[in-house]
Amino acid sequence: MIQLTPQMRILVATEAVDFRKGIDGLCAICRRILAQDPFSGYVFVFRNRCGTSIKVLMYDGQGFWLCQKRLSNGRFRWWPTPQDNGLCSLAVHELHLLLWNGSLDQARVAPAWRSVSPAALI
Repeated sequence: MIQLTPQMRILVATEAVDFRKGIDGLCAICRRILAQDPFSGYVFVFRNRCGTSIKVLMYDGQGFWLCQKRLSNGRFRWWPTPQDNGLCSLAVHELHLLLWNGSLDQARVAPAWRSVSPAALI
């Protein structure tokens, strides 16, 4: 089972990916196109061209996890705009919203909690 923790770094590929690719193909995209090490422990998120499916790739120290979510109706409405390096970073709660709601913009949730240092309370 994959557990997403707040310490994890989540990188989203902004360009669509051919979903016939499996673990090895997505690792090659991480290396060649995104210039990232797939063994880094980062969580990599990919989307297909029509926006109906997302794949999540992660290395846990022993092996790779590859998870896919395909919507039965509709599309993932939110996706980061393409950037120069082809990557966008997400917080864990944003990935949860994307996977459960399909859109970060239309989710009705409380704002992200910010920790306050004890010195600021004095």
